Amino acid sequence: MSLEFLISKIKLNNFLLIGRAGVDIYPDPPGTKTEHAKNFITHLGGSSANMGVELTKFGGACSLLTRVSNDALGRLVLNQLDFYGVKKDLIKFEDNESRISFAIVESTTEDHQSIIYRHKAADLFLNKEDIDFAIITNYDCLLITGTSLAAQPSRDAVLYALDVAKKNNIPVILDIDYRPYTWESPHIAKEIYNKAAEKCSGIIGNDEEFSVLSGNYLEGLNYAKNLSINCDLVIYKKGEKGSITFVDSKEITKGIFSVKPLKPTGAGDAFMGALIGALLKNYDIEKAIEIGSAAAAIVVTKVGCAPAMPDLNEILEFMKTNTIN
Repeated sequence: MSLEFLISKIKLNNFLLIGRAGVDIYPDPPGTKTEHAKNFITHLGGSSANMGVELTKFGGACSLLTRVSNDALGRLVLNQLDFYGVKKDLIKFEDNESRISFAIVESTTEDHQSIIYRHKAADLFLNKEDIDFAIITNYDCLLITGTSLAAQPSRDAVLYALDVAKKNNIPVILDIDYRPYTWESPHIAKEIYNKAAEKCSGIIGNDEEFSVLSGNYLEGLNYAKNLSINCDLVIYKKGEKGSITFVDSKEITKGIFSVKPLKPTGAGDAFMGALIGALLKNYDIEKAIEIGSAAAAIVVTKVGCAPAMPDLNEILEFMKTNTIN
């Protein structure tokens, strides 16, 4: 494959996202510490759901494949996906007393607390039958988040989906999305992530995440560069120091848009959703990276993740008055 082939598939606008959807609650008003809160507001959350919301705002046709708990919170997520226009037809209820991913997230960057409940998370009960039900060959591009690889049966189900996609020349873009508390050990995470990476056309992650793949924090950047030999698009994010993209034997270095954040969460989901959305809208890869970076900057200035995802017009207006550093 090649970047040109990957983009041609993106432009067919037929995406399957595999990962998690969840419920986020925020102490209200913004700036309130959780332990002092008397009121909370509720929003759709979860990496794959957030990415789907952002990509949908670019006109992307997105179906989400996951499992949700068979309770009021699971139904809340389905209703929220309807509201944002992310297709939910493939989502099944999990009936084994599992619970949907649930997070309490503060709208503050000072001494920020995010408390995430993932015990017996419903999305990690995704199985191979769900993959067969989804019919991978009905889609032209897969977007995967790495938390779906963290436990069984979801791990084997996702690797199976990657095998089907590779066999049928369907590109897969992986957001590494490493959450250490969901894995048995960094060693197992390294093994599974690399098994998945071999089947992907695109890999996006930050310095810590690529260090997990390499097994050495100091070798993450070199590891990302080496992955690009057999991968069409590798983006190594460095937080406040911007990003390095390895594509077509080139390195593209970009900065970030400096903003005063209200919270540190949601930036990665916005980046990936807007990056893919920009490519869908015929922007070249360099401009798409900048649009993704702008989306990430906007999201951290607002309460919530899904409701904070900007559309293209908002991003372009932001870029007129803000400079990438």
